[in-house]
Amino acid sequence: MTIIALGINHKTASVELREKVAFSPEQLSLALQELKHHPVIKEAVIVSTCNRTELYCNVEGANSQVLLSWLASFHHLDEAALNDNVYIHQNNDAVNHLMRVACGLDSLVLGEPQILGQIKQAFNSAKLNGGIALQFERLFQKTFSVAKQVRTETEIGASAVSVAYAAVNLARHIYGQLDKTHVLLIGAGETIELVAKHLAQHSPKKITVANRTVDRAKGLANEIGGDVIALGQLPDTLHTSDIVISSTASTLPIIGKGMVEQALKRRKHKPMLFVDIAVPRDIEPQVGQLDDAYLYSVDDLQAIVSENMANREHAATQAAKIIDEKTIEFAQWQRSMQSVDVIRDYRISAEQTKQELLEKALNQLSAGKDAQEIMIELANKLTNRLTHAPTRAIQEAAKQGDTNMVAQLKQSLGLEQE
Repeated sequence: MTIIALGINHKTASVELREKVAFSPEQLSLALQELKHHPVIKEAVIVSTCNRTELYCNVEGANSQVLLSWLASFHHLDEAALNDNVYIHQNNDAVNHLMRVACGLDSLVLGEPQILGQIKQAFNSAKLNGGIALQFERLFQKTFSVAKQVRTETEIGASAVSVAYAAVNLARHIYGQLDKTHVLLIGAGETIELVAKHLAQHSPKKITVANRTVDRAKGLANEIGGDVIALGQLPDTLHTSDIVISSTASTLPIIGKGMVEQALKRRKHKPMLFVDIAVPRDIEPQVGQLDDAYLYSVDDLQAIVSENMANREHAATQAAKIIDEKTIEFAQWQRSMQSVDVIRDYRISAEQTKQELLEKALNQLSAGKDAQEIMIELANKLTNRLTHAPTRAIQEAAKQGDTNMVAQLKQSLGLEQE
């Protein structure tokens, strides 16, 4: 049996191709059932996210072409075109790749934690569809354990590596808990949406979204339970905010020094934090000159992100060492499992020999033959039968001049010389 990982991701394929090979929830169950009934595939897990589609399969032989053909056929794609964009790993390399993916080392954002949950969901789906047996049960449980160890023992996920996340982390660093703060978000684009999602995890007392287009702001505000105002209302409402995070497409500043001065007077100079992640800037740089106004620009945050990315890369090196160790451990477990069948068959054979000879001895005793003679005969026959195969193996190895095999047989039979 061969463990194969076959897939495409953000590094090897365009978003157009990734969309074509992605599995919708409706397709996933059907796909897993097809793999389950495939003649050479014994176990299968499908991981399908916006950035990757991967098949993890336990296959008879080492024919990865079987998986490629199946994937192309399922999605009605040209196999040759798909072949140019896939990567294939086998056995230890496949195990190592799975662990790296689960730990976020192969993600678009290094160390992102969401992929682990997606792999767990993929594993559970495969299990529900009967695609998991002993090998993959052990492999995926080992992978989940490794991911937990990496998160615990390294700083792979500890630092902000997006500007949006860094903005929220900065606010938390300054204010500690955010549950008593009023936050004003200016804009309703993708960056502010990300900021809002990160903020919502820390439950600010109030979030207000200000945007030129109020209807668009309402959609975002509804998601996070916030209020909405128009940009024209900022001069009258700015003083109510402790934290202001802005990211619009405006070509001119939206918040000027004078507006902030008036807001601080109305707040009786209670400090305000301004985070401007827009390019061009939404907040006049002179705001940072005011007492009680603390202004951070996108460049300030980018410096934090760059430093944090360097920290994650260092953590990724530590994580890779852990993963390599655990890959070796899994390979050792696989090898030990290979011996289980041999040991079982050997014990069954020995037990059958014992039962056969014991039955003959008991019958002889019942017939009234001499007990001592029967015991001696039983011992001799049992010894001869049990030593016959090892004796033949030693003779054959010696005949072939295979000194290594002779040494191994001596060791396995407990005959090592002192």
